[in-house]
Amino acid sequence: MPKKNKLDIILDRNGPKLCIVPSNPVPDGAKVAYMRTSDNVQLRYALWRPRGRRNKGTICLVHGRTEFIEKYFETINDFLQRGFAVATFDWRGQGGSERLINNAQLGFVDKFEDYGTDLKSFHAEILLPDCPPPYYLVGHSMGGLAALFAGTTDRMMFERIFLSAPMIEVHGQLLSMAHMASFAEGVCYLGLGNVAAASNKLYTSTKEDFPGNKLTSDYQRYKRSMDMFRMRPDLEILAPTFRWAASSFRAMAQALDQDFPHKIKIPTLMLAAARDEVVSTPAIEQMGLQMRIGRHAVIGTARHELFMENDDIRGQVFAAFDAFITEQSS
Repeated sequence: MPKKNKLDIILDRNGPKLCIVPSNPVPDGAKVAYMRTSDNVQLRYALWRPRGRRNKGTICLVHGRTEFIEKYFETINDFLQRGFAVATFDWRGQGGSERLINNAQLGFVDKFEDYGTDLKSFHAEILLPDCPPPYYLVGHSMGGLAALFAGTTDRMMFERIFLSAPMIEVHGQLLSMAHMASFAEGVCYLGLGNVAAASNKLYTSTKEDFPGNKLTSDYQRYKRSMDMFRMRPDLEILAPTFRWAASSFRAMAQALDQDFPHKIKIPTLMLAAARDEVVSTPAIEQMGLQMRIGRHAVIGTARHELFMENDDIRGQVFAAFDAFITEQSS
């Protein structure tokens, strides 16, 4: 009898596939499948059960723009070792989920609220029936902004929200998020919503680009992402479209409204990166000071992708996570 490949054991041959490279092994016990959102978009998702007899609940992990399930294998392992189940999915238009326009390399969403539809559908169809409570929402960057909006709408979905460098404002923009949104909306009005808002070359990375990268100071974790893109180029998203930009800038403008932090109904901890050149750390700090049931902390020397940073920085991130969750149960 031929020996089974590991992929044959954890995956349905006719179902979605995970990208597994030597530098990024899949955590044991993965279940990967497709689901349909309430507006009929196909999402790829994956589940892991906690190890041993411990059961602290489920981490619902939501990613940033361009990201995908496989990028978080190491972080998923960290949560599993703490006794949590993990449930995660690729947002519509990226990763292994359904692409929404003909040019599959461009980032697209019709309206930012559609990400909320993804999250609500995943919560109703997968988390509630298949995952042990309580539920904790962990988000990075764009996923962090979507998580903040979720925190304003239904305080019963999640016990707590833990965010890495949430995309509240883009770093270094001369215009406000509202003005950027108006400009992008004007371009969309001309029928150019599906056109790239920047050159794809600005979003194409190689191992040689590591010294000047804005994401992480850890070469091995940076290289790991490049290894996955080389094996599965179909997972990659490059430039955003004007429609994505219009939707996202408008959502950021709403989040920057002085009343927005007061609307968040779920206890929230936001971590900002001191050396972030992707999103605005001052905007995160300002929101953290204004939240009624939330707060923030800044991780020194860190770049944008806190979960992909070096061991010392990741240690600080998980120490903050552990304290935040322990605080909830004490």
